[in-house]
Amino acid sequence: MFDVIIVGAGPTGLALAGELRLHGADVVVLERDAEPTKVVRALGMHARTIELLDQRGLLDRFLAAGTSHPVGGFFAGIQKPTPARLDTAHNYVLGIRQPVTDRLLAEWAVEVGADIRRGIEVVGLSQDDDGVTVELADGSRLRSRYLVGCDGGRSTVRRLLGIDFPGEPSSVDTLVGEMEVTAPHDELTLLMMEIRETQKRFGIGPIGDGLYRVVVPAAGVAEDRSTPPTFEEFQQQLRVTAGTDFGAHSPRWLSRFGDATRQASRYRSGRALLAGDAAHTHPPMGGQGLNLGVQDAFNLGWKLAAAVAGWAPLDLLDTYEAERHPVAADVLTNTRARMELVSTEPGPQAVRRLFSELMDFEEVRQHLISKVIAISIRYDFGDPHPLVGRRLRDIVLMRGRLFSLMHAGRGLLLDQTGQLSVAGWADRVDHVVDVSEELDVPAALLRPDGHVVWVGEDQSSLLAPLARWFGAANA
Repeated sequence: MFDVIIVGAGPTGLALAGELRLHGADVVVLERDAEPTKVVRALGMHARTIELLDQRGLLDRFLAAGTSHPVGGFFAGIQKPTPARLDTAHNYVLGIRQPVTDRLLAEWAVEVGADIRRGIEVVGLSQDDDGVTVELADGSRLRSRYLVGCDGGRSTVRRLLGIDFPGEPSSVDTLVGEMEVTAPHDELTLLMMEIRETQKRFGIGPIGDGLYRVVVPAAGVAEDRSTPPTFEEFQQQLRVTAGTDFGAHSPRWLSRFGDATRQASRYRSGRALLAGDAAHTHPPMGGQGLNLGVQDAFNLGWKLAAAVAGWAPLDLLDTYEAERHPVAADVLTNTRARMELVSTEPGPQAVRRLFSELMDFEEVRQHLISKVIAISIRYDFGDPHPLVGRRLRDIVLMRGRLFSLMHAGRGLLLDQTGQLSVAGWADRVDHVVDVSEELDVPAALLRPDGHVVWVGEDQSSLLAPLARWFGAANA
């Protein structure tokens, strides 16, 4: 019996596998596709995902494979100056293609001991008080103590669990692909800029190796979005939108996406859970989907590992849905709003002009961009202190950086007093006595995902949050 079966080897499933293995859980990842996909559904990472990778000592390998770009004051393609006071040490977007992200996360998961099996399709599941049994397409069965569905928007796990997926269906489709073109680059760029003055859903640009990534509105909404568009359809829509097909030829891959907005009614059913696109789908505005899923994984991973290890408080797994469901709901709201703002209809265009005026205010830009890059999230832990519930950014200590102390994925008591103790929890929580000019509280207790659960200087007040998040103390 495995500790955890993860269904789906996309970014969410792979990040979750690595996080679970850091804590010693026996993990197998089952992926239906025999080979990693070449389809580039995501192009970058935002600050909060970058922070999480940094917390696990992974960031350097991602930086080496990507390109850093300024965050910018963008929202629905409305260009404004970058906010001056973003609360992160990683004030950039990391441009990195999803197949590269998948590869790097898979390498990490395997390094720490995860078992990734490709070409394995789950067709059934059942569960009892002790675990979950999955039935595979070849007739064999596997059993685990827990199961997590990370198998995308058309999740088989979600369907087998009977979890509702309410929301709004797609009203528009967009085609995306990689191909070669014969049009001169300068001519192509000028035409693209002209078209994007009114049509924000169009884009074409070089990605290396003689290939161009092309995005263009589709003619209608496909009944089966899993069926890729034909190249002829792609060429036709280029001519409709741009007046030319740019001499497109030799497509590497073609796909389509819609603007459906759906969220699972619950993230847990007994010993089975959902994460990533299996739990929520939304328009791809702002590149938040991959980031949201990876952040789900880092919220869930340590909690699920605690349940496996036997020290988790009874309701710890329930906090995953309680915390992440509202976050995803907010992403669904802002991406749906942004889809309206890029509409070419007169009403949405009027709202867009008004929105552009509002974004001249620094506070508005900061609020919107902090949402997109997920650094403004605050979980409700019942403490009014402004730091409690928020993640702590990478602050500089006298002897290094905060994130360099979090590579093992354990809790952390950052103690500037030198008078506190985690006795009884030392197997789950590291105690670091150090000081920082950037931390204006005597001490802070952090969960493995970097969120602050307590601040103060009194040992007696520290005991309750230790027990709340890290279980009973050892004798």
